[in-house]
Amino acid sequence: MGGDLLAPGSHRAAGVVDDDALGAALVRVEVAWLHALADVGAVEAAHAERLAEVAARHRPDLAALAVEGEAAGNVVVPLVRGLRDAVGGEAAGLVHRGLTSQDVLDTALVLLARDALTRVRDELAAAAVSLADLAQVHRGSLMVGRTLGQHAVPVTFGLTAAQWLAGVLDAIEQVEVVLAGLPVQCGGAAGTLALVGELTDDPVAAARALAVRLSLTWPGLPWHTRRAPMTRVGDALVTTCDALGVVAADVALLSRPEIAEVREGAVAGRGGSSTMPHKRNPVLSVLVRGASLQAPLLGAQLHTCAAQAVDQRPDGAWHAEWPALRHLMGLTVTAAAQAAELVAGLEVDVAAMGRRAEDAAADLLAERGRPGEPGDYLGAAAALVDGVLARHAVRGPDRA
Repeated sequence: MGGDLLAPGSHRAAGVVDDDALGAALVRVEVAWLHALADVGAVEAAHAERLAEVAARHRPDLAALAVEGEAAGNVVVPLVRGLRDAVGGEAAGLVHRGLTSQDVLDTALVLLARDALTRVRDELAAAAVSLADLAQVHRGSLMVGRTLGQHAVPVTFGLTAAQWLAGVLDAIEQVEVVLAGLPVQCGGAAGTLALVGELTDDPVAAARALAVRLSLTWPGLPWHTRRAPMTRVGDALVTTCDALGVVAADVALLSRPEIAEVREGAVAGRGGSSTMPHKRNPVLSVLVRGASLQAPLLGAQLHTCAAQAVDQRPDGAWHAEWPALRHLMGLTVTAAAQAAELVAGLEVDVAAMGRRAEDAAADLLAERGRPGEPGDYLGAAAALVDGVLARHAVRGPDRA
């Protein structure tokens, strides 16, 4: 699958949250469920194996599912019908037995979220390595500090990079917490596991077995109308875009010709203008910043849906959640990859930074109340950089 024409760079997230990935995840959940029933002795293992064999070569017709899903309000119903037809025999009647469509779709979306969050974490870890290098190399690189868009006191570019790094580390930690607790959804028609209770004396054991099969957690009860698992995913993604947005906005500002203290790395064919041949636009910064401006509203959509998840299964709020979640996942995977590339290739003009700081010395030292050298008024900047670098180092090379 290629990218979205109106989302430059979205090819970076291809195969993570698109229809192909979703279709495969839906089938995976159905296969895992029949295996889970076999694990607790509710069905014969041969039936689960039969479904697994069929699923290995069965490719759902995604275009047909999109049309047929309208009749049921979601694609699970026609997907299950197709699986049952493909399996045939006694096993066909056991496919999806005891589940409801929300169990399958929610769990499939959790599987997609795991893949998306894993990609995001890995891209953030790569970005963190580059930012730590920038913070270390430029710990003494003097630059103008700016507050409310005006000159303030002297800082170093190393401290600026350390601030970026701290935001990225915050995002990594939140992503890892969410990844560690991603839950399976399993409750049946109204969250009671009633039909599963017709198949086994311990329906909760079957739900636990499904979680094990998919390497997810069993949260203790179904969460059909408690959407915190999805809002937690959304919050981690928004936090990521927040952190990356700060980096992108700073780079875009500092790369303006009248400032020209940093510059995106040169890549053939990138940053050109359709009409002005002299331009080298900070394209990655622009795109990452664009993602950071979209993400909060997508996260808010998830919370809005969560607040309207009524009864035992929601009547519309659940449906409104899907596009926001998928868009947010794809958007963040893309932005994280772009940001990792951005900071890895960032060019820093230390001389330009230093000249501007020296020229603005009177303003930068106004708080101090006496003239001097800007480099002598950096307070605890070096120690603060060391603190962030130490935090990054604790993660080790495998965790970045």
